[in-house]
Amino acid sequence: MFEHRQDQLESLLKDNLEFRRVYNKHQELEKRVFEVDSANGPIDEIALHQMKKEKLLCKDHLERMMS
Repeated sequence: MFEHRQDQLESLLKDNLEFRRVYNKHQELEKRVFEVDSANGPIDEIALHQMKKEKLLCKDHLERMMS
């Protein structure tokens, strides 16, 4: 995510507490979604959809903060 703006990303992570909080939340959601998608067991589709939606909202928030 944001590979094309790595310098800006690193600067914001270092200097902006709100950006760092939202970024960390996005990373955690990305990890959880991956784990659920990778599982072979039963999946709560509603919970997975909600996690994906929240992850997207975080990404949108980060994009706005970077522009």
